[in-house]
Amino acid sequence: MHKSAYAILLLTTLFWGGNAVAGKLAVGHISPMLLTTARWGFAFLIISVIGWPRLKADWPKVRERAVYLLLLGAIGFTAYNAALYSALLYTSAVNASIENAGIPMVIFLANFLIFRLLPTSAQIAGFLLSLFGVALVTSHGNLSRLLALDLNFGDLLVLVAVLVYSGYAVALRVKPEIHWQSLMIALTAGAFLASIPLTIAEAYVGETILPDALGWGVILYTTIFASLLAQIFFVRGVELIGSNRAGLFVNLMPVFGTLLSVLVLREEFYLYHAIALALVLGGIWLAESDGRRAAAAGRA
Repeated sequence: MHKSAYAILLLTTLFWGGNAVAGKLAVGHISPMLLTTARWGFAFLIISVIGWPRLKADWPKVRERAVYLLLLGAIGFTAYNAALYSALLYTSAVNASIENAGIPMVIFLANFLIFRLLPTSAQIAGFLLSLFGVALVTSHGNLSRLLALDLNFGDLLVLVAVLVYSGYAVALRVKPEIHWQSLMIALTAGAFLASIPLTIAEAYVGETILPDALGWGVILYTTIFASLLAQIFFVRGVELIGSNRAGLFVNLMPVFGTLLSVLVLREEFYLYHAIALALVLGGIWLAESDGRRAAAAGRA
């Protein structure tokens, strides 16, 4: 079971790593809020066509938890991506990718505070390694900047996105027992509806940028890969190994995001990026090795 989870979570983080790059490519070619609305609107249409029979079968359960599901989509999908895409106006895709490694840390804390789910000692050690890596890249290699609160505004927006998505991942623990297609229809509907006021506000202040050819390419990528496939795979990964262990794989996002940023965007790669990536990878290896042993012991 864990091998299947690893495979789909690996693809999830690959697609999400590409999302930060796509968001950076979008700058000047489509405005952030319009991109958010377009990707979730198209995602909703596609998954509705595919999953309509499932939704009809699950409708009593969906209707009972409709408000919860719509809010879940609004928070986990729209709020997260709106913060991320806005952040990429001010910071690099490399920084945004690595800072997203903070998501597992917040998931650990929220699971403990809400569900009293204690992380293992190895998970805590992995947490600390990742924390140092995130601090290193957020401060641009100079930790004294954290003490002086001298942070890029875009980096702060990414950290807001981290808090938002962590809350979504933890909330998935209590989702209704419905087919994944029904779940995705409800979540993308919530995301699309929540994004409309943001796009209207963007137009009101005169910051709307209609998509050109590259903008449409970004919409296509974010709709198919970052919106549908990645979210479906992550939900399945949480079902297979739980949010604490699945959340750790988010630490692979900076690996893919950084490599893609260097290859596609030709962004600079500094020594502190390499150190941060090593810390992130070490953290996920340490924590997941222990989590797998604990799960095996529990089954026994």
